[in-house]
Amino acid sequence: MINLLRLIKIHPLLWVILGIGGMAGLFKEILMLLFIIMVHELGHACTANYYGWRIRKIELMPFGGVAEMEEYGNRPVKEEFFVTLNGPLQHLWMICASMYLSGTPIWSEADHQIFLFHNISILLFNLLPILPLDGGKLLFTLQSYFLPFQKSYYLTTILSLIMLTIMTIIAFIILPFHLNLVVIVCFLWLHQYLEWRQRHYHFLRFLLERQRQQLNKEKKKIPVPPDITVSQAVKEIYREKKGIFLVGTEKGEKYVNETLVLQAFFDRQHKTLPLALLI
Repeated sequence: MINLLRLIKIHPLLWVILGIGGMAGLFKEILMLLFIIMVHELGHACTANYYGWRIRKIELMPFGGVAEMEEYGNRPVKEEFFVTLNGPLQHLWMICASMYLSGTPIWSEADHQIFLFHNISILLFNLLPILPLDGGKLLFTLQSYFLPFQKSYYLTTILSLIMLTIMTIIAFIILPFHLNLVVIVCFLWLHQYLEWRQRHYHFLRFLLERQRQQLNKEKKKIPVPPDITVSQAVKEIYREKKGIFLVGTEKGEKYVNETLVLQAFFDRQHKTLPLALLI
């Protein structure tokens, strides 16, 4: 736990929001907000640490924070699901604890109501299906179990953009002058822009880690046309299964192992070769 605490950083956006709250004299709310966000993020980090994930840093943000890992999508879906879910789950015990302490000398009913509001707000906001929120991560994790990694990543990004557009319209109609909300919406749009620009880089990291680990996964047969290139074939790789590509040729179906396809992909001379030539 001590090592995890050393990894905690506070995002500049959170400092801005905390500064606004401080100027308004909301010091108790600031402490509550920091506590809630830290517990939320430690829920992610402790679960990731339990599974032996490599944690780069824990960054606290107004909507719950981000625990940056060095796993690049090759961990089991089950692990990623619980790592993501154990952030929002922390709000449940915090709400119960606040209800239990409500009305005591150390925790007034007013304190409970403020604490309850922040907990529910952060919990519900985090469950929106928008990256990098937990809802967006859960959506990607579930999709990546059934679909190829790249396709699930693209679908999640597109759905994030659609949901963020709807959220922006609603936010500016209902609360057009809510400064904190404006800052958060702008940050989410910036994140979507950066994610889209780096989409090829994220996929390349996934493939590099996949080649490095060579995990013993359940095999999946992936039928592909004979003229498909190596660079096109890698887009059909699943995170949970090791691909066996079925290439239809004049002599019948031939098998190409995922390992061979990855080796050819990272060899620039073979990247654009038809997959059938690797047989």
